[in-house]
Order: sequence, then C-alpha cells, then structure tokens
Amino acid sequence: MTMSAMTEQVWHVEDEVYREIEEACKTLYIESLKDLPPDVREAVKRAYDKETYDTGKQILGTILENIEVADNNKLLICQDTGIMVYFVKIGRHVRFDGVRLEEAIREGTKRATLEHPLRSSICNTLTRKNIGTGTGKHVPVLHWEFVDGNSIELLALPKGSGSENMSYLKMLYPSAGIEGVKKFIVECVVESGANPCPPTIVSVGLGGTADLCAALAKKAAAREIGKPNPDPEIAALEAELLEAINLTGIGPNGLGGASTALAVHIETADTHITMNPVAVNMMCWPARRMRATFEPGKPASIHY
Repeated sequence: MTMSAMTEQVWHVEDEVYREIEEACKTLYIESLKDLPPDVREAVKRAYDKETYDTGKQILGTILENIEVADNNKLLICQDTGIMVYFVKIGRHVRFDGVRLEEAIREGTKRATLEHPLRSSICNTLTRKNIGTGTGKHVPVLHWEFVDGNSIELLALPKGSGSENMSYLKMLYPSAGIEGVKKFIVECVVESGANPCPPTIVSVGLGGTADLCAALAKKAAAREIGKPNPDPEIAALEAELLEAINLTGIGPNGLGGASTALAVHIETADTHITMNPVAVNMMCWPARRMRATFEPGKPASIHY
C-alpha cells in the first residue's frame, strides 16, 4: 500500500463527531434500559420452553411478560439503571482527542440521567452522597481497545448492582488445575443464589493479573448469547459449566428449576507461571447492552 493510500484512510475526528458521540451515549443509556437484545430474548424463551419445574416456568413466563410490557409502553426493563460501563474500540487510523472523547461519553451519560430522567444510582463511596447525574469519579467506567480500521465503536453496558455485587476473584495456584477453576465458578453461582436475578449469564475471566482477570469477566458479560468462545477448548468448558450450573436447581429467581443460567461466557489471557487467576461476574437475566458505531462521513449507527 502506498503512503498516499494509507493517508486517505486516516480519519481526523472533528468537533461535530464529538457532539454526535455525546448524543449517541445519551441514546445508548436510555434505549439499552428499555430494549433487550434479540439473543437475550431468545435465550429466555428457550429457557421457558425447556423448564420443567412449575415455579421456574411461572417465573420465566412473568419475565417474558415483563419484556412485553416494557416493549409496548417504552418502559425500563428494570428499575435499577445500573452503573454505566463502556467498551470503546478505536480504529488504528482514527486520530482523536482522548480527553474530548471521554468528556463526550460522560456528558451523554449525564444528559440521559437528567433529561429522561433516569434514576441516578452513583454516589460517593465514603459519604454516600449522590449528586444525581448518574456520573461520578471514574464513572462511567471506560475500557479501551485499539483495533484495525478507521471507526469508533461504543458498547454500552448498564450494570445493575444485584448482579455486580455477585462478583468474585480468586488467585488460585496452578496446582488447582482446571478442576479447581470449575469448582470455584460453580461455588460462586451457588453462593450467589437468587441475588443476581437468575437466570444469569455467568461471565468468567481466566488468567492475566487480578485487575485484567476481572476486566475479562466483565467483557465476557457483553458477549452475545449463542456465540461461544472461538477457542474450542474454552467453548467446551463453557458448555460443561453451563450444564453443571443448571443442575444446581437454583432456578429462576432462586426458587428452583433447571434455568439457573442462560449462558456461561469465558474470556482468557495468558498469566504468570505461578498464578491461576479466576474472576466471576454475574449478569442478571435483563442482560442489557447497546452499541453505537461511528465512521467517517456517515451518521452514527445505533445497534445491538
């Protein structure tokens, strides 16, 4: 490729795009709270069809009714508007002001809270003071990834506290092996019980350091249900764990049944020879997420 062709691919983000990103983040927050992705809807329907326990089937039926009421009346699926988490993918040919981009994301989140309005759940960790904007120190939470291409993608993930409180990290020793990993994950599900509003997506990070492992678990929570990890060994582990978790009998809302989890998602990283980190992050049944994609010369695309 010539230098001229490479130069043509570069996208210098201008003022108008930052305004579009701000507006899109407002939309992402509001709409992700109202419009459940198709894969999550289908997963709940499949769970309802397969459920053999009467109480479990009744609860899943109520969940499906909840989704329908939210659709028909443009209401929030859940009263907990969560803590906003964004996964931001930046193409290698995008030239941008990182501070302005972060400010646009933050302002869009704030405007959604004030203009919709949404319940503001963000407070000071020590004083518990809530300024009512849905934002705060290091909130919204941003995860950055740099990829090929010349686009910007924002994945919005409003994370409710019921599921986020059911988060776990354990620094296993290598001697624990894969059996130790599986045991810990299932124990986390059992300990969580009804708290994360099952059926859940059990999201797992394996490897890296403590902080990377936890971030991988959160990334796993955002994966589409029905898309296994591309690594066949990890995909097989996901399937094995899903079967084991649904045999616990915890069931929908923790009241019994075969639908404790809709999926198990695992993301991995390499780690130190003396470490075997495992993180578990639960995602409640309303696994809310929405994306916005920005490309040069095109309007913002809002999608799942």
